Amino acid sequence: MARHELLNNIAHKDLRVITRHGAEFGDNVATVLTFPTEYGDVQREYPIFFRKDPQTGEFQSIALLGFQQDENLFLDEQGWHAAYIPGIVARGPFLIGFQNKDVDGELRREPVIHVDLDSPRISATEGEPVFLPQGGNTRYLERIGTVLQGIHLGLALSKTMFDAFTAAELIEPVNVEIKFSDEEQFNLRGLYTISEERLRALDGDTLYKLNSAGFLQGAFLVIASLNNVKKLIDMKHRRRRRQAEVATAS
Repeated sequence: MARHELLNNIAHKDLRVITRHGAEFGDNVATVLTFPTEYGDVQREYPIFFRKDPQTGEFQSIALLGFQQDENLFLDEQGWHAAYIPGIVARGPFLIGFQNKDVDGELRREPVIHVDLDSPRISATEGEPVFLPQGGNTRYLERIGTVLQGIHLGLALSKTMFDAFTAAELIEPVNVEIKFSDEEQFNLRGLYTISEERLRALDGDTLYKLNSAGFLQGAFLVIASLNNVKKLIDMKHRRRRRQAEVATAS
């Protein structure tokens, strides 16, 4: 159960965060949310798909990490093996909250950092310190602030981007069907992607609008990321072989 508090250098002066990755920290998941602000980094490692939020019905972006529940093919006993960790994971126990603040006589809702004190990453003895002994922010916390800002901006940008993709009729459903053996096959449903055919057929005015908004590049990055499905398949084959070797040795 989450226990969120507004982060401050008095109540949390000794706070440390365990930054390694493992199943004990909830990292063994098949998908994580991703955002347009990190598409450039994400697409180098993971396939990007869209799905509909079951609560709102709105589209959201996900990075695919595995083919079944509780499977992250980038994760093993030594950690998470990728050049880029999606922001929603890299943020650790931190999240953005909002606080009313008086700015020149005007009340504004300003983003502030909260921390989940019930997170298994929280420690008083192990991990990265959040604050310096004098009370200032550590480099680690500065990095977290950058990650959270990317998530915050990405959330705001996502709705506008998906509205633009929908208006241009670029989003299409896709089934990811993978067969490793007669006993092990996966059919991932409820996923969407960008239609290459419709993207190529767009008129100049629509292309101009998408490009001006910065969304055209996002569409191309999503398409390019799908090459990573083959990478995931190869990773799955290697994991299956290792598991078979361990079983044989036992």
